[in-house]
Amino acid sequence: MTTDKALVLYKNRPALVSGKEDSKIIITLVDKSTQKVREKDIELLHPGPCNQADLTADAPTGDVISAWELLEASAGSQSTENSLSIRELSELIYESYTPATALAVWKLLEENTYFYGNIHEIKIRSKAELEAEEKKRKEKHDEAEERIASINRIKKILESRGKLVIEDSDKRFLSDAEALARGHTDKSRTLKELGWSETPQEAHRLLLACGAWTKWENPHPGRFGLSLNTIKAKTSQLPNENTSEPGRSEPEPSDSSRLDLTHIPAFAIDNSWSDDPDDAISLEGPDQEGKRTLWVHVSDPASIITPNSPADLEARSRGATLYLPEGRSLMLDQEMLSQFALGYKNQDISPALSIKISLHPDLSIEETQFFLTNIKVIRLSYEQADTLLDAVGKDPHAEILSQLMSLSEQYTEKRLDEAAVIIDFPETHITVNLQDKNPHVSINPIPQYRSANLVRECMVLAGEAASRWAVRNRVPFPFISQEAGELPQKRLQGLAGAFQLRRSMRPRSLSTKPGVHWGLGLDMYTQITSPLRRYTDLLAHQQVRAFINKEKLLNEEEVLLRLGIAEKGASLTIKAERASKAHWVCVYLADKIGSVWEGIILDIQANRALVFIPELGIETQIPVKSGTPNDKIKLSCLSVKIHEAEAVFGNN
Repeated sequence: MTTDKALVLYKNRPALVSGKEDSKIIITLVDKSTQKVREKDIELLHPGPCNQADLTADAPTGDVISAWELLEASAGSQSTENSLSIRELSELIYESYTPATALAVWKLLEENTYFYGNIHEIKIRSKAELEAEEKKRKEKHDEAEERIASINRIKKILESRGKLVIEDSDKRFLSDAEALARGHTDKSRTLKELGWSETPQEAHRLLLACGAWTKWENPHPGRFGLSLNTIKAKTSQLPNENTSEPGRSEPEPSDSSRLDLTHIPAFAIDNSWSDDPDDAISLEGPDQEGKRTLWVHVSDPASIITPNSPADLEARSRGATLYLPEGRSLMLDQEMLSQFALGYKNQDISPALSIKISLHPDLSIEETQFFLTNIKVIRLSYEQADTLLDAVGKDPHAEILSQLMSLSEQYTEKRLDEAAVIIDFPETHITVNLQDKNPHVSINPIPQYRSANLVRECMVLAGEAASRWAVRNRVPFPFISQEAGELPQKRLQGLAGAFQLRRSMRPRSLSTKPGVHWGLGLDMYTQITSPLRRYTDLLAHQQVRAFINKEKLLNEEEVLLRLGIAEKGASLTIKAERASKAHWVCVYLADKIGSVWEGIILDIQANRALVFIPELGIETQIPVKSGTPNDKIKLSCLSVKIHEAEAVFGNN
């Protein structure tokens, strides 16, 4: 039972018992404030009498070291198992047990040097433990001293504005700033001690300013939880055919079980820098009734990636392949890419999931069928395909491409008749070479290739055909829809008009229910032609395969759950790609301050113009006194903030 004037601990703070009220004990703390507490909330240091002055009095004189040496020597190797009461240790060190000595012993326990434990069971550190503790404290002290010195040196480096260079010994104190810049944490002790805001942008600015990073560091993917690390789930991790685990992979069908389409030329047309082709096109007909058959051949990773297999789960979490100017992070691993990319490394025969689309003369779809096939791929860049289109009569392949071009143009007109919106906006291709001794960024406008339109229309047609097939066969499927946007009452010409259309676009929606895709001018639509790059396409392939093989389909709820996970990953991928592009444009412009660029005015609001710079593929806002949309304007690059991924331009 605690009595008045007793010395106690309350939440590890000394206090004086100063009275009682009902079932509560009144205590007075060091700052003379009072509190009502329960008996069980306090610990007795000394029964008293104690007064307020004892709480702040200096520690009495005592020989702590001699007491420790005596106890340690007598305890020997069993020191860690022996214990003392606060009274015993107080009397040994101070030759008395008073409120002041009890408080002094408690402070010794707080120091945690010679003695440790609690006031009820005080233990003696062995000599080895004491030496280890002292070493640890010294290291901590030295570390604190080094940190203070390093922070001071970093401040001087920042003040020198590039005249001083950071030393390697100081870089370790910037690790928390690096983690913040990459989005791995939201705190930085270093930034706080320097008086800077704890944001990824400010961390990036600090690292650049003190020379710990160069402009060639791109931290943006990390801020979205992404990186260029290789895929975790390798093909070898897929369950073997004898396992009974969920989502196991069945043996890949032999070549003999696939439909042989190697006699039909299959054109895989893509950008010259692409090395992961996942679609190709063939054409048969027209027959006597004017009907044609469009074949869209698609890579077939679903032949070994089944629902819930390790590779499926990994691809689902990623959502899509991450493409950055400095590299890429594949949704599926390199082994699968080499196995399933169509015509990869000029391989003769490629396995595919082929969509056979039978078309009436007006391009309405008569029938859609899926086949597991082997095809012989002819790989072409857009530039090569355009050249071939001009060689009709000289090359047999040119005639087929010309017919495909005619079909795609007819399909474009058909969609436009249904109020489709086609937006032609210039694009650029950014490459970053970090391997050379002198890293560099290249930005090149992407030409408008006729064959790019050809491929686009064939892939859209495949998406329409696949969605209608899924509805007809009642296959739960990932459908893509888009609500109607508000088109401008007065449509501008040129790039400003394309900007108006782009601004009117509504976000797309993923669902297991088919719906109108306003922008494409289609009653229903899906994407199925990029299973190496997009998880939703792979999911559609898994459903098609299950239907063909008469296996159990995923139900709508299962498909919807997978869509949600994949869309989240794909959204982060898109954001990381956009932020990275902005970063590398700034790196490109960093040594071009004062350079002049031609821009095109897209829109003007309140004396500010939104201007597109075709050579860079970026938009910027500048103040203007006059001008109209589509006007060409000369811009000067005034400044670049790499850490903000922002370039500032002015009217030249």
